[in-house]
Amino acid sequence: MLVGVVAWLGGLGGAVFGSQVADWLDDPPSRSSDQPLDVAAPRPGFENRIDVAQVTSYVAPSTVTVSADIAGGMSLGTGVIISDDGEILTNAHVVDGADEVRVRLAGESEPREVTVLAADRGNDLALLRMAGDGFAAATFADPGSVRIGDDVMAIGFALGLDGEPSVTLGIVSAMDRSVGQDNLFLDGLIQTDAAISSGNSGGPLVNAAGEVIGINTAVARDTAVFTATNVGFAISVGEALPVVEALRAQADGAVREEAFLGVGLEDRRDGGQGVIVIDVEPGTPAADVGVGVGDLIVAVDGAVTDGSSALIAAIRDKQPGDSVTVAIVRDAESIELDVTLTDRPD
Repeated sequence: MLVGVVAWLGGLGGAVFGSQVADWLDDPPSRSSDQPLDVAAPRPGFENRIDVAQVTSYVAPSTVTVSADIAGGMSLGTGVIISDDGEILTNAHVVDGADEVRVRLAGESEPREVTVLAADRGNDLALLRMAGDGFAAATFADPGSVRIGDDVMAIGFALGLDGEPSVTLGIVSAMDRSVGQDNLFLDGLIQTDAAISSGNSGGPLVNAAGEVIGINTAVARDTAVFTATNVGFAISVGEALPVVEALRAQADGAVREEAFLGVGLEDRRDGGQGVIVIDVEPGTPAADVGVGVGDLIVAVDGAVTDGSSALIAAIRDKQPGDSVTVAIVRDAESIELDVTLTDRPD
């Protein structure tokens, strides 16, 4: 778990006529789009290196600046258009607590007002929508087509610099990373060495075909204990796609519920895998099946828990009423417990 090391990326404090002006003046819709997301067919891989100029020209029209007025200042990030009728995906922390949010499209000089349709702080994704149609929607990569070593490019409005978005080149350094900080726990992350900076939050990480493989969200920074070099994280397409559908449902009135296990956790400090249970709340699903203080939780539904961030995120992504198999080690004995999760208390 990279507590103290991970830094979330958002938070920096020509004339257009005709239909575009009309779009600016229209109130942005408050309901989600009914258009399906554009997801590419599976790919066996890429034979050639990424053509930065070509991919930039393809992706830039789908990439927007996001500026949010918040108490005491402004938050600046990046977003990606995901439907041609104006839906935009960005990070929740870019628009968290905003009084007003605007976006500016490639080639335009004036911002457009947007509605924050829904936000999921736990998964750090938010869905926005602007008025109008005919926008250039991004294509998402097939989740199974993302591989370690693939060339990738990050695109976004790093540091809020004037002009066109910044692009940086790297590779997929690792898959299925988990990080946590300030009550925000993410799993299934793509790690990349493509340089990403403040202002890149919510922008796309794309492959050689210009398909979005992730949403840039955080970087690891140096501390007194850790040294970090070119370690960035993007919410993977496999994690993002179901969250987008959940956000659409939430925008249209569905109530979002999070699952709950009922344990307090502590990361191991001996280099081993798993997470230590330090507290079990009475009357919770964990207590009901006999999880005890001192147990080592090593997997949930067969997925290894490398630390508390991974376990918290794995449970949060479930629904109340879901049954999961929790693998624990107790006194050197391996035990599997079937747990039915409940609603997370307020």
